Amino acid sequence: MPAQSPQPPVLFNPSLATPGRSASWARRLSVISVAVLLVACGKAEAPAAAPPGGGMPAPEVGVVTVAPGDVGLQTELPGRLEASRVAQVRARAAGILQQRLFREGSDVKAGQALFRIDAAPYQATLQSARAGLARAEANLAQASALAARYKPLVAENAISQQEYANAEAAQKAAEADVAAAKATLQTAGINLGYAHVTAPIAGRIGRALVTEGALVGQGEATPLAVIQQVDPLFVNFTQSASEAMRLKRAMESGQLKDAGQGSAAVRVVLEDGSEYARPGRLLFSDLTVDPTTGQVTLRAEVPNPGGALLPGLYVRVRLEQATARDAITLPQQSVTRSAQGDTVSVVGADGKIEKRTVKIGGQQGGQWVVLDGLKAGEQVMVDGFQKLQMMPPGTPVKAVPWQARGTAPAVPASAPAPAASK
Repeated sequence: MPAQSPQPPVLFNPSLATPGRSASWARRLSVISVAVLLVACGKAEAPAAAPPGGGMPAPEVGVVTVAPGDVGLQTELPGRLEASRVAQVRARAAGILQQRLFREGSDVKAGQALFRIDAAPYQATLQSARAGLARAEANLAQASALAARYKPLVAENAISQQEYANAEAAQKAAEADVAAAKATLQTAGINLGYAHVTAPIAGRIGRALVTEGALVGQGEATPLAVIQQVDPLFVNFTQSASEAMRLKRAMESGQLKDAGQGSAAVRVVLEDGSEYARPGRLLFSDLTVDPTTGQVTLRAEVPNPGGALLPGLYVRVRLEQATARDAITLPQQSVTRSAQGDTVSVVGADGKIEKRTVKIGGQQGGQWVVLDGLKAGEQVMVDGFQKLQMMPPGTPVKAVPWQARGTAPAVPASAPAPAASK
């Protein structure tokens, strides 16, 4: 369609207006005046709007400043508690169990009486052995006296040499009988002592495995109870052989230094995640590798004066085997771990973010230990990653010191209040 030429504006002529039309023209004029004022205001405010992409402030991100230092490398490994000494109390004398002399679950001392077995047969055997010894000693005295009388007689040829030789042989036989009788008496005394069962070690005794009136020790040593020494306790744990070799190579190269058995910190972590208050010490590391699991066994000693820890409990062990020199600790959320490697975001002096590949050496107190890839004084981004998701690459940021937040941020005071329902 052909373009139409603009029509000239219609002006209000008061001379041509009638009284009825005068009010209508007045209303139209007021509406037109309001519209013109609104358009004028809109044109005046338009230049105040922020230009796109030019006036927005740089987003703030939380950073930590790199400060190298010596950091102990802790390894958390699964382990199991074990009593330092275990003794099975067994009946070494056959007979009827007459009495239990301890309280189950109590602490006993070495040599304390635990059970009493019927000792009457062993007492009779001891008396018989004593009588046999007395008879053997009497025979020895008679044989010795006869040999003493024959000695001067054989010198004067009053008796034959054969008679004197027989007297000496009888004396020696009597001496042997006395020695045998003494051994029999000692054996009878030992068997009588076995009727009174005592504790071989000091520790905590469990429940009695037999009751009074049971026949024990008949044909084999019957188990009666078990004593365990629970202070201190051993904790046995395993470590990957490859990890142990890696630490050894790092210490040989000088990158890590040995923490030493005297200064190595061994901490026990319980099932609920709490840490046992008393530290332990590393005793030894096994010299062989289990061919089925590829693990090496380590053992530590943990004091347990109050008996809070029990043998057989599964725990986790935090072991400090080496110390990293000039290492850096970073919060875990600042490190991105992937199959391609571990990276962090470094904020430069111009506010630009640079991806940096780092080498992680383990954990320490919930933080990653960085062995290589960062320098002192650099700022590593910890918080504010969500702010950069909608920003174009290369957007400058404003670095602010980061602090760990234990609670959710509070609602700002300028937040609009919810509208009241009408």
